[in-house]
Amino acid sequence: MDLLGLLALGELLAFERMVFDARLAPDLARRAALSEAAVGEIRNYRLLADRLAELGADPAEAMAPFKEAFRSFDASTSPRDWLEALVKVHLGDAVADDFIRAVSAGLEEGDRELIATVLAETAAADLAAEEIRAAVKADPAVTGRLSLWARRLVGEGINRAQGVAAANERLTGLIVGDGGTLDALLRRLTRAHQDRMKSVGLNN
Repeated sequence: MDLLGLLALGELLAFERMVFDARLAPDLARRAALSEAAVGEIRNYRLLADRLAELGADPAEAMAPFKEAFRSFDASTSPRDWLEALVKVHLGDAVADDFIRAVSAGLEEGDRELIATVLAETAAADLAAEEIRAAVKADPAVTGRLSLWARRLVGEGINRAQGVAAANERLTGLIVGDGGTLDALLRRLTRAHQDRMKSVGLNN
């Protein structure tokens, strides 16, 4: 239930942030594209909230323990422009997704499949990746700035994931119960982030 609450809050806040950051778009076409992609996030939130209700939990209460971690992450990683917003969509959110995907291996099949379905929604990330590649190709000078921003995002994301896991015994139990360790998981998250950076033309 904790993992469902964590992911539900992530989807809800991702929707809010994308709609807000869409205002940074350089034109209406891109603004509309990111706003439309955000719809997938709120749709996923509803799936998770409905599942929590089925389990007898109040979705708001299930999400509440994780509010501070998300608030701290967003407060320290507020994008200054359109490209930084896209890097956060593609790379920043992926750190949390990778963490949840890995930890969900210890859940029952139904909840594991629900989480897999939610994480398979990649419209926003795909849009962001396409825009980042195009920006780097059009102006290689932005590569350094965006690479630095991406490294900051992974640092903050890893710190938040570590804090959330350490503060929640049930999440820690899922990690250990799957035969792994938190440190090993965080190393995998870092490697996955580096691969994503490279895939959009950024430097590790």
